[in-house]
Parts: sequence; structure tokens; C-alpha cells
Amino acid sequence: MKVVNGLTKTCLVTGGAQGIGAAITRAFAGRGYDIIIVDIDQQACQENAEFILAAGGRCGYYAVDIKNDHAVAGVMADLAKQGIGLNVLVNNAGISAATPLEAPMQEWDRVLNTNLRGAYLTVKYGLDLMAAGSSIINIASTRAMMSEADWHAYAAAKGGLVALTHSLAVTLGDRGIRVNAISPGWIVVSEWQKSSNRQPAALRPVDLAQHPAGRVGKPEDIAAACLFLASDEAGFITGTNLVVDGGMTVKMIYEK
Repeated sequence: MKVVNGLTKTCLVTGGAQGIGAAITRAFAGRGYDIIIVDIDQQACQENAEFILAAGGRCGYYAVDIKNDHAVAGVMADLAKQGIGLNVLVNNAGISAATPLEAPMQEWDRVLNTNLRGAYLTVKYGLDLMAAGSSIINIASTRAMMSEADWHAYAAAKGGLVALTHSLAVTLGDRGIRVNAISPGWIVVSEWQKSSNRQPAALRPVDLAQHPAGRVGKPEDIAAACLFLASDEAGFITGTNLVVDGGMTVKMIYEK
């Protein structure tokens, strides 16, 4: 891990190097949190950490595979050794991939283990770093409630993450820890990738028309929802799944 200036009030974000996760890290850094990025991509970790540091924030990162229990346990043990607690834990790491029925089971396992098992592992091994008043936020998806063909593993993982959220909320309530989920809809992340993959968004008018809000989502929309759920203003909210999709899932679309 690369630690700068000693971390105090801390937000850990898995999958925090790119996309929605990067937006979340920068939003919390802007609110005075020290940031810990946990992401499999070393280059992306370094780039986002450098961005946060250049903006005056404090940041550390671990480039590890979130579905590996030994790796996750090692991250949390290292934080404990340094005396670092977690005020906010955002389980954002995930793989977005179709898994048709003819796909090998290894692909099913890869998606489920990253998107669902990884979130469970961070809570399992990170819980002792969290005191009363801490907040866990799981980034699920509207795919937990609606589907397109062949996205079986992704839908199952995100549905499982929503269920895990309310189970953890009940389990951890006595410890004063709130647990909530956010289900993003269509979020354009092409401009939030590491430098070698970054590109402008390519959207059509029909893409915007699918959303009652009149636009496709941005990573900043999910980051803002995370800030709210982690705040004192959301102190009576736990076990919920906040859908942030510009109204896409409530709009009926007919073929014409």
C-alpha cells in the first residue's frame, strides 16, 4: 500500500480506480475523507491516487484481486496494523459481462465471485475496522430487477448483492453500522477510465429518450448518492436499495 500523510477519517472503495468507483473516491476526498482504493488494476490505481493527491487529498491503494479471500484479508490486516479504521466502505468492484448458457462455468464463477463474493469478503474481513456510525454501501444494479438476454451471472450477482444488503443491515444494526445498496442504471463511464482506455462518450438521441430525466447517468450521480447514504442526514436509512437510473426502469417502451 502507498500511504500519504497518515489516514484518519477513511473511505475504502473497491473497484475504486476507474469508472463509478473513481468518481466515488474523488467525491469523498472532496469531503475531507482519506481514501483507500482497492482495485486489481495497478496502473489505474496509481493514476487515480495521483489525481486525488494532486487535488490536495490523501490516498492509499492496494492493487489486489477482490475475489481472493487471502488478498482481502491481507488488506484489512495491513490497515489494522497501521491503526486505520473504516468510516465508509463502498463495495463497488464488479465485472460487467454477458454469460450465455453455453459460456464455460469459469466465466459464471468469475463474475459471481468478483461482484458478490468480493463484497462479502470485504465486510467479513473489514468489519473489525468499523465502529458504530460507520456505513457500508453496496453498488448493485438495476439488472437486479430487469434483464436483457444472456446476462445471467451479472443479474444473479447484483440481485444477490441487494439481498446481502438487507441481510447485513439486520445483522449489523446492533453494532450501529448502516448498510445500504445503490442500483445504478445506465451510467456512461468511458471518460472515467485509465488514460490508455479513456475516450469520449458516444450517445444517440434515442439513448437519452429512454430516460425520463432526459439524459444518461454520470458516475458523479452515483457518487452523490453515496455521499448522501454515508451522511448523518441518512441516519435513519438502512437496508434499502436506492435506484439511481434517471427513471429508466419505470418507463414503458413500446416498439413503433
